[in-house]
Amino acid sequence: MINSAISIRISGQVQGVGFRPFVYNLARRLGLNGTVANSAAGVEIFAEGPASDLLLFRQLLEQEQPPMSLIDALTAEPSEPQHFCDFSIVSSRQGDLQLGVTPDAAVCPDCLHELFAAGDRRYLYPFINCTNCGPRYSIIRALPYDRHQTSMSEFALCSACNAEYSDPADRRFHAQPNACSACGPRLSFVDGAGELQQDDPLTAAVDLIQQGMIVAVKGIGGFHLVCDARNPAAVARLRQRKHRPVKPFAVMGLNPQSLASMVSLNAARQQRLQSQDAPVLLCPSRDNLPEGIAPGLAWCGVMLPHTPLHYLLLHRLCGSPAGTDWLSQSQSPLLVMTSGNRSGNPLVTDNDQIVTQLQGIADGFLLHNRDIRIRCDDSVVNGLSDQMPLIRRGRGLAPQMIRLPQSGPATLAVGAFFKNTLCLTQGNRAYVSQYIGDLDNPDCCQSLAEMTGHLSALLGIKPEQVVCDQHPDFYSSRFARDYALQNDIPLHTVQHHHAHIASVMAEQGISEAVLGLALDGLGLGPDQQLWGGELLRVEGHQYDRLGHLPPLALPGGDRAASEPWRSAAAVLHSLGRSDEILARFTQPAAITVKQMLEQDFNCPQTSSAGRLFDAVASLSGICHINSFEADAAMQLEASAYRYLQRFGRPNQDLLIDFNESGQPMLNRLLHCIADIDDPELAAALFHHQLIDGLSRWVIDQSQIVNLNRVVLAGGCFLNQILLQGITEKLQQAGMTVYSASKLPCNDAGISLGQAQIAHCLALQNNNDQQSVKGLSQCV
Repeated sequence: MINSAISIRISGQVQGVGFRPFVYNLARRLGLNGTVANSAAGVEIFAEGPASDLLLFRQLLEQEQPPMSLIDALTAEPSEPQHFCDFSIVSSRQGDLQLGVTPDAAVCPDCLHELFAAGDRRYLYPFINCTNCGPRYSIIRALPYDRHQTSMSEFALCSACNAEYSDPADRRFHAQPNACSACGPRLSFVDGAGELQQDDPLTAAVDLIQQGMIVAVKGIGGFHLVCDARNPAAVARLRQRKHRPVKPFAVMGLNPQSLASMVSLNAARQQRLQSQDAPVLLCPSRDNLPEGIAPGLAWCGVMLPHTPLHYLLLHRLCGSPAGTDWLSQSQSPLLVMTSGNRSGNPLVTDNDQIVTQLQGIADGFLLHNRDIRIRCDDSVVNGLSDQMPLIRRGRGLAPQMIRLPQSGPATLAVGAFFKNTLCLTQGNRAYVSQYIGDLDNPDCCQSLAEMTGHLSALLGIKPEQVVCDQHPDFYSSRFARDYALQNDIPLHTVQHHHAHIASVMAEQGISEAVLGLALDGLGLGPDQQLWGGELLRVEGHQYDRLGHLPPLALPGGDRAASEPWRSAAAVLHSLGRSDEILARFTQPAAITVKQMLEQDFNCPQTSSAGRLFDAVASLSGICHINSFEADAAMQLEASAYRYLQRFGRPNQDLLIDFNESGQPMLNRLLHCIADIDDPELAAALFHHQLIDGLSRWVIDQSQIVNLNRVVLAGGCFLNQILLQGITEKLQQAGMTVYSASKLPCNDAGISLGQAQIAHCLALQNNNDQQSVKGLSQCV
């Protein structure tokens, strides 16, 4: 006899992951009656039955949840029995949107087995998926997540697929992208001249790759440009056509065994590669890394196939072996996988646009007719350390929700100039977009505007305030001003490095005051100076600048960021060694730069740690020109990494002291670096001494301000030697150290920090208003 009932609400990543079928089958297994439905808040369950079975049901919901689900909150309340006759899945319910958007997921083992099972009806079908894998975020038009609100609405289910979709016992029960060759998306191939070809699309693409040509392949969140990674001529051709002389390429192999010859893969790296988000993972490279893949670096980005189409390409390149045994064996084909766009532009998602925009770059286009609703770059993870922090948050990860330490008004934060992302909040829930790009590109600026509209509509959030960087001339700042005016809402500005520290505080749930070390390229300070090496005390929406790195001149201003030799020349000038500038640097502008430094003309000062890394890279003879952002800094880190792997830590101690002016002791180090003939020794010595000096600086200041919690943030902490070295020294001193884990530490995390500060400001204003109200009542 039924005498108990409960109503359960679950929020988090619980739509599009097979959660309702899971609940249905669990309830049937336990003999419970009731309903389960998607709602704007997540999933709602009503269950009735014996009290002991309901208790077990409640426990198993978390213990046995589907592999793609992430339960953020589960609430259960007693309810009145309604005497249902069975358990069923019912229509989605509307309401205040509170759920997380489910990211795209790599093809699962079950689908992969079917893909290469000759008797299966989806044998070699490029769009196989189920409730445990396949496209999600990239095909969504609106929430809740139902087929009619995705780009799959254009494909009517055939009877066989509909039977699977309707059968609670089937793996594809309510799998929204469900399809087969009879009713689903199809491949096509367009040649380099833009002409549709009637040949088999896969055969046409593979033939070009084997000939050393370049093919644009449509994936989940955009296109990849693909060529044979083992063909140096093909790699060189791709670099020349894409105007990408040295920036590293990612390489795809069939499985970890296929990648093991080119990179070092331990158990942790293999596990991370095979996770559902299937990221690009930076791994230490081996001596036989294919030519031209990652020039000058000690690591390479590698990835595994994450779509059925990738597996089918590799299957053909491997000679179309029968069965599935080949999937677990080492295979020789390796493919360069780089973003399908012109350098600096956002990813292209439209078939017609890709053919137009990449003519002259791609020799052919492997397309399909499932529309990409939301562009999403590959996620990139740094596998050089055990923590494996994010470098770029994209496919498979965005836009998972981050729970903030406090609630606040609905907020739009529009991020930074470089590595732009945006953040939308509702209550204490923050949704950070995927990587958008650098806002020096008009198309990326347009993407920021489009993403703001799309995410706001998708999540049902109407911002009540907007927040941007303190720099008035960033496109994001201008966009925020216009948005605030158009929507008649308040606008707040936030200092760049304050936002860096607040971003880590937000994702780590820190509400208390911290000591924040922010090291990056450049950010405008309230004194209108260029900051970039800052020690801050941060509490809520307020911060104090406790100190900064010694100032360095930037001859030519912004030019110094792309030409590290200019920063190196400034160092030589500050050391009284200006006469060496012309001897060391053969650039035509060297005479002019020397004169600018001597006359202090167009040489703004900065405390930027990023420019310090640039200067040392050039002084060491490692890199004089940045062909892409952070080129010199990455090569400097790579040089230090190679030295440390061979010889360990350098034994010279120069004791940089940032507690004083910092300049004299730093000068000793830079004098030393400038006179070392071994670039790798110079790089390792610089890292060792900088880590020591920064750590002692933080420890000494922590004792002065009586704070034991330290946040490390800013793009320089993508350098794993720096991050691990400072973390270890501070922990040895008994300090609690926090750094970014859910978002990148660079400017991609700025939008979350901006939103966090805006929430803190709103909370303080509300408290002030309450205090005034209470005071007036007392009076």
